[in-house]
Amino acid sequence: MVGSWDSFVRQCVMLVCIMAACVVGSWIAVSSSAALSCAVCGICAVGFFVAVSLYRHQQVSRLALEIDEVLHGSSRVSFTNCREGDIAVLSNELGKMLDRLRRTSEQLAEERNALSDALADISHQIRTPLTAMTLMLPQIEMAHDMRERKVALRQLETQVDRVSWLVTTLLKLAKVDAGALQVEHQSVCVEEVITRAVSPLATALDIRDIALVTSGNMSAVYEGDARWSAEALENIIKNCMEHTPVGGSIEVEVRADTLETKMIVRDSGKGISSQDLPHLFERFYRGQHATNDHAGFGVGLSLAFSLISAQGGSLRAYNMQDEREAEGLSAAGGKREHGACFEITFPQMIV
Repeated sequence: MVGSWDSFVRQCVMLVCIMAACVVGSWIAVSSSAALSCAVCGICAVGFFVAVSLYRHQQVSRLALEIDEVLHGSSRVSFTNCREGDIAVLSNELGKMLDRLRRTSEQLAEERNALSDALADISHQIRTPLTAMTLMLPQIEMAHDMRERKVALRQLETQVDRVSWLVTTLLKLAKVDAGALQVEHQSVCVEEVITRAVSPLATALDIRDIALVTSGNMSAVYEGDARWSAEALENIIKNCMEHTPVGGSIEVEVRADTLETKMIVRDSGKGISSQDLPHLFERFYRGQHATNDHAGFGVGLSLAFSLISAQGGSLRAYNMQDEREAEGLSAAGGKREHGACFEITFPQMIV
């Protein structure tokens, strides 16, 4: 505060010099009474300036102390003692800045905790297949039968593919979270998206004897990214395939109008439990009743949700029974009594 005091003293000296010059000029040019009046006015002006300056200095000193407390870790700062004026404006702006810094600090703490949890989940998810591969290597080395060795090598290859898929998926999720995913916005044909999504799953669907049926307006188009839309749809169909019994079916229905384009994926499985439904798109969530038959990592649906959201679309999940109840249909009137339903929606225009 030394600099502010020096400025205050210089201003006071300047005012006194101006007042003295006015008094001497009045004495010479007018009279002694005019000089006396000028001196009284000057003294009052200097006194008012000193009082206002001291008050401002007191307010600024208090603000400086409170800011210093914040810099030393205090979370309590009150700017309500300042009244109207430029000091009050400064106090208000400092209060806004402090609130913004506090929110930023809380957000960083939440992100740090989320990152820690995510790293723990990733470590756990990768450790499981790595442990399985470690246990398979001695079996392969000690296997004398060529057929037994081929079976073990096939299992090892499956685990390697699972780890590779997990790492690739996590990298894509990281790009989405960082806003670094390159998403194109161009006219996309729904039929092309469905074809690209189903193609990698054709063999698995055939082995499980699961029929894939498409219906609706297959020539519909929307604004989005065909590659990421196909990958999101592939993950959804893959999830349905894993929860559909042998001999079941998966239906992909397309609905389009002037407002939106929908791709609705239905399966003939048992549906989604009420406990799992609110957490279905959470990362690494595998369900409360997950078994080894459905030993996924819990990132496929999360990735699908992120990819669709990045294109401006939406994804929701529900059960077929809930859809029939919403439409007022009875169980006998519906096509299928059970099964999960995933609805992808892309808006066509903004109303």
